[in-house]
Amino acid sequence: MNARLAQHSTLSLAEQLADLAVDALIDEADLSPKPALVDRRGSGAHSDLHLGLMHASALALWPMFKEMAEAAQQAGEVCLPLREALGRIGRDGEVAMLRTTGGINTHRGAIWAIGLLVAAAALQPQQCSAGALTLRAARLALLDDRFAPRPASHGAHVAQRYGARGAREEAQLGFPAVMLHGLPQLQRSRAADSGEQNARLDALLAIMANLSDTCVLWRAGLEGLNAMQAGAQAVLDNGGSASLDGRRQLRLLEQNLLGLNASPGGAADLLAACLFIDRASAQTGSF
Repeated sequence: MNARLAQHSTLSLAEQLADLAVDALIDEADLSPKPALVDRRGSGAHSDLHLGLMHASALALWPMFKEMAEAAQQAGEVCLPLREALGRIGRDGEVAMLRTTGGINTHRGAIWAIGLLVAAAALQPQQCSAGALTLRAARLALLDDRFAPRPASHGAHVAQRYGARGAREEAQLGFPAVMLHGLPQLQRSRAADSGEQNARLDALLAIMANLSDTCVLWRAGLEGLNAMQAGAQAVLDNGGSASLDGRRQLRLLEQNLLGLNASPGGAADLLAACLFIDRASAQTGSF
């Protein structure tokens, strides 16, 4: 047994899942070149964010993810007490995030999406296929947290205005943007030997091409959403991010989104969820 595996074996299940969650957030942040998003090149359409802040935010959420996994292990089943515990832990995690970032929202959407997935994995660690994992997460998301604050978020506001699915509905449906688009594209691009970074970019683009991203709708309305979806699909139609034509389309997409001040933050959160699901399903049986 090598040192890495030996260290892995000494970690509790909750610690392993918290590690996977934070790794997914950091890998999403590092992925470059993401259109109009924070990455290794710069801040994209975000004047208040930078890569170091995204890393610090992700690391600050590690105790929250661990506590969510432990709550799921203690509950042992999908139930209302677990859903409400996750809500409380998530709200405390958001406070820790905002304390770390000086009040800037870096990962609020990811707390919801990946928190549910962490809990779902902890409930049945030997059954973490992508389908089983997202089904348990959806069952949790469908339960109503009686203690959740009711003021509408930006995402909820634009979802209602435009008839789009917000983060809550995306989870309740079992993350269709990930399961039907992001994860299959990740696997196709890997099979085509596009390279891991290009495969992850293609997964992000597949999500963008099909998601009614409420972050984009809030910033740029339907014009921004149409530009994001059409531009992302154009990259994939021209060979993806591993091809020269695809890269040209990717630069054009970024120019258009920056011109509209539109940042696909919802798609970025779902890419992180996609990376978590991919890794958790690969480790089924080894937790």
